[in-house]
Amino acid sequence: MLITRFAPSPTGPLHLGHAFSAILAHDMARAANGSFLLRIDDLDQSRSRPEWEAQIYRDLTWLGLSWPVPVLHQATRLPRYRETLEILWTQGLLYPCSCSRSDIRAAASAPQEGAPLHGPDGVIYPGTCRPASPPKGPMPREAALRLDMVRACEMLDKPLEYREKGETIAPQNLPATVGDVVLARRELGASYHLSVVLDDADQQITHVIRGQDLQDATQIHVLLQRLLGLPTPAYHHHRLIRDDHGKRLAKRDDARAIATYRAEGASPQDIRKLVGL
Repeated sequence: MLITRFAPSPTGPLHLGHAFSAILAHDMARAANGSFLLRIDDLDQSRSRPEWEAQIYRDLTWLGLSWPVPVLHQATRLPRYRETLEILWTQGLLYPCSCSRSDIRAAASAPQEGAPLHGPDGVIYPGTCRPASPPKGPMPREAALRLDMVRACEMLDKPLEYREKGETIAPQNLPATVGDVVLARRELGASYHLSVVLDDADQQITHVIRGQDLQDATQIHVLLQRLLGLPTPAYHHHRLIRDDHGKRLAKRDDARAIATYRAEGASPQDIRKLVGL
């Protein structure tokens, strides 16, 4: 059965870009007599608010979308994420990192390094804390943990592949184009990359519908799926909804919030037309 999902963060109002992504995922599932799931990405408890979660439910219901309940909350999944981190640590694929964002920018911009390269997570980590051999002993409980991308790619026995226009990812490029990504954040317990991979697998998601801004991150997710023996869903990275200046919409764009359109008298069909559906 085809299963899609929409996983917003309750940190602000949903806008037209969210509506586009949610409607695409919902309509794809319904057309195939499949299932559309709603998941709440509330890992960042410092920014998540119950009033924004309630608004998500109201907006999506008004758009005509429906989903099974109860809804999965990522904040309840920390033991699952920690268990998986322990597995990767035992395999020698993780190491602790104490670098701040400013440390990374400074190291990557050093004269001997040249211009810093950028990947899915911003400036590619220059390897400041990467050990010559895997760390020994128990995994640190309160530390940022990075994936040793070179070691991870060495564990692969064939190229990474995922379905989207027949694209094939070459894993030998990951160390240079992605770098050692963070899988456990000190303040959150897990990163987006780890949580989304585990949640999609555990919810048996078959098709991931999301924006083109996340396409570069998909190679990280497919790598983690292979390392953890998880299935790889099909991916559809859709066009982004932009403002009048061509800039991608963000949650601060309240003028394009779904609730604002509703308050001004728009209909769900008007929203579909606005996003080109």
